[in-house]
Amino acid sequence: MTSHLPNEARVIPLRPHGARPTGAPPRQAPPAPAVKEPLWRDLVGDVLRRERLAQERTLKDVADEARISMPYLSEVERGRKEASSEVLAAAAHALGLNLGDLLTRAQGELTRVTSRYAGGSRRGAATSSHDGMCLAA
Repeated sequence: MTSHLPNEARVIPLRPHGARPTGAPPRQAPPAPAVKEPLWRDLVGDVLRRERLAQERTLKDVADEARISMPYLSEVERGRKEASSEVLAAAAHALGLNLGDLLTRAQGELTRVTSRYAGGSRRGAATSSHDGMCLAA
């Protein structure tokens, strides 16, 4: 009879922890995690928040003028909500911007942030000859 309880499993290691089989290649360090590109909603939210703070306006003031609920505008600024173009336009107008201004600033931020990634690893990075933006609905 064994000394184990009836429902307890016994683990028998096949080789000591960390040991490699004879002739196995040395372990390589795990690859560095891939850097994630920022989400569009994060970039747009950052632009809205920066502009609001630069104007020294409260979230409530901008939300009221844009006719958006304050909690929803807060979620948009934090990148937690994927706002519609109507909501983004209303928020931008409340800040004295038009939708194109908001999106251009977000695109500039995207370009700035993604230029920090390893050179050449982005598809088309070296061959792009224009500085434009395309949005699809």
